[in-house]
Amino acid sequence: MNGTRVVAVVAIVLGALALVYGGFSYTKESTAAKLGPIELKVEEKKNVNVPVWAGLAGVVVGALVLVGAGRK
Repeated sequence: MNGTRVVAVVAIVLGALALVYGGFSYTKESTAAKLGPIELKVEEKKNVNVPVWAGLAGVVVGALVLVGAGRK
């Protein structure tokens, strides 16, 4: 499988995952206060929403690239 097909398959998979899950979350750790040797750390959960149009675009563009790569 050449590089173009790999990129197309990755775009299709990422687009499908974006459509299924709708986004992802991660935890960000930061230091709230530091008093000498004592540090107060805060963990903050962040959510990132992926728009439906971005997932659809990933699937469509990946499919078009995959079909185009197959015709060569």
